[in-house]
Amino acid sequence: QVQLVESGGGLVQAGGSLRLSCAASGRTFSRYTMGWFRQAPGKEREFVAAISWSGGRTYYADSVKGRFTISRDNAKNTVYLQMNSLKPEDTAIYYCATANPRPYLSSSWNEYDSWGQGTQVTVSS
Repeated sequence: QVQLVESGGGLVQAGGSLRLSCAASGRTFSRYTMGWFRQAPGKEREFVAAISWSGGRTYYADSVKGRFTISRDNAKNTVYLQMNSLKPEDTAIYYCATANPRPYLSSSWNEYDSWGQGTQVTVSS
């Protein structure tokens, strides 16, 4: 099983940027689809973005499309989430997760297997 550790969260003003990182252990990282999810207090876990094992395909939630960019570096066993033009409604704990490759990039949290502990992102107005 892959171990995941997120970092890069913090407090930022609306309109600002943050870059989240998710470092994975294990030699099989490059086999997995990677996803980012978030969960705000009192709300359900929400899909943010996903990237295929090669990085050639990406998929975004409508709420972040055009503002967030997911990428990966398989040589470093790391996936990133560049977040620009942040809004207060982006405030949440952000989690990265792995999924076995499928013909599609899933936005369903229950199709992801290993999860990190999350990193807090707070956007002030």
